[in-house]
Amino acid sequence: MTGFMIGLLAVGVVVVLFLMYLVGLYNNLVALKNRFQNAFAQIDVQLKRRYDLIPNLVETAKGYMAHEKETLEAVIQARNGAMAAEKHASANPGDAKAMSNLSTAEVALAGSLNRFIGLAEAYPDLKANQNMLALQEELTSTENKVSFARQAFNDAVMNYNTACETFPGNVVAGFGNFQKAALWELSEPAQREPVQVKF
Repeated sequence: MTGFMIGLLAVGVVVVLFLMYLVGLYNNLVALKNRFQNAFAQIDVQLKRRYDLIPNLVETAKGYMAHEKETLEAVIQARNGAMAAEKHASANPGDAKAMSNLSTAEVALAGSLNRFIGLAEAYPDLKANQNMLALQEELTSTENKVSFARQAFNDAVMNYNTACETFPGNVVAGFGNFQKAALWELSEPAQREPVQVKF
């Protein structure tokens, strides 16, 4: 075997190793993207669970808070707005506009839920209602799960974005059309606190 053949073989080995490295980078980006999309799916499950609880909460309170119709309707409207924003975000997790709309809708929902709960505290019979207490416990548990799921999503997005932005991953991300994903950021300090559902 001549020196030329050995050199050609060495170049071939280097090219194959380099291509394998690029494939590995690409596959890593795919895995990281799938992780943050899965993390959003976990948020999605908890949000839907919360959205399903809210009408039950309002229905339980209706008998006690009949003259608070505006507040009850505001909670349902905010829930419907949040559900629509969540549906759009779940179709494309990490999309900046979808995540911003979801954040805004969740702020509105948290505000109307807090107003509702504040008013509900003025009704002693409602506060003692076993169904309302069970719903309150379920909502508190769900709020905690949403917070944990949101943190897991943001961690997964951060890992994905880091891989997309650092060299040489950014080159592969550009060729593979991997777009930067948006975090689910909380725009208002009050939103960082879970909805208070204590009676």
